[in-house]
Amino acid sequence: MAIWLTENSKIIVQGMTGGEGTKHTRRMLASGARVVGGVNARKAGTTHEGLPVFGTVKEAMEQTGADVSVVFVPPAFTKDAVKEAIDAEIPLVVVITEGVPVHDSTEFWAYAVDKGNKTRIIGPNCPGIASPGASNAGIIPADITTAGRIGLVSKSGTLTYQLMYELRDFGFSTAVGIGGDPVIGTTHIDALQAFQEDPGTDAIVMIGEIGGDAEERAAAYIEQHVSKPVVAYVAGFTAPEGKTMGHAGAIVSGSAGTAQAKKEALEKVGVRVGKTPSETARLMREIMQAR
Repeated sequence: MAIWLTENSKIIVQGMTGGEGTKHTRRMLASGARVVGGVNARKAGTTHEGLPVFGTVKEAMEQTGADVSVVFVPPAFTKDAVKEAIDAEIPLVVVITEGVPVHDSTEFWAYAVDKGNKTRIIGPNCPGIASPGASNAGIIPADITTAGRIGLVSKSGTLTYQLMYELRDFGFSTAVGIGGDPVIGTTHIDALQAFQEDPGTDAIVMIGEIGGDAEERAAAYIEQHVSKPVVAYVAGFTAPEGKTMGHAGAIVSGSAGTAQAKKEALEKVGVRVGKTPSETARLMREIMQAR
């Protein structure tokens, strides 16, 4: 089993004909994902990488049955691309683009809500979602892990890859990179809920980072709603106080938002928190070996 992305998912790529879109379309196809076309209004009616290019998301869905879109368009055009996907009511849109203005992210997130939340948004500024052995929508390497029964939700792309690799002998049901921007379409809590309900997931790895209160809110949700074991890592334990960090969402206000505060909130509800990514992998390894 998996969450949101399965072997039956049919993927289109908005921006497939650009450099990044081309490269990652090839990688998704090579991984076995069912990429069925691309969207570029200026190149509608042509083919690219052996796939048809459509003028709109709606047309692509009608012609191919696509239910997932991966967005590889420049930041200035991302808002319109996502809103087009929402108008077409595609169930899942994965926004890889980084540098999207927060105001634009807020606008397309609110637009999805106004339209009845028929489209789940993952991202922006994220590596995407992968269900190993089934499908891959985004830029997560397909060959670093195996299919298994661990679920992973992460703010960080590189830490997503590291944990997937370190736990490759156990494997993953689905790994979701939600992105680290201040406004994102899918949260830790959304993924925790889905993994809790997924019969193919036995345990969950959650990766957060300093700034904001997403991890504290996730801790409160875990206490009330998650019975499966959760291990976590919070990036930023060694971040110097008062220094601006790379991720736009990593804003620390006083003691709130620090790695230590998040660690304490999670441990209070029974989540084991590693001090390093490798320690976090070891904690999950102990849980899986004991099953």
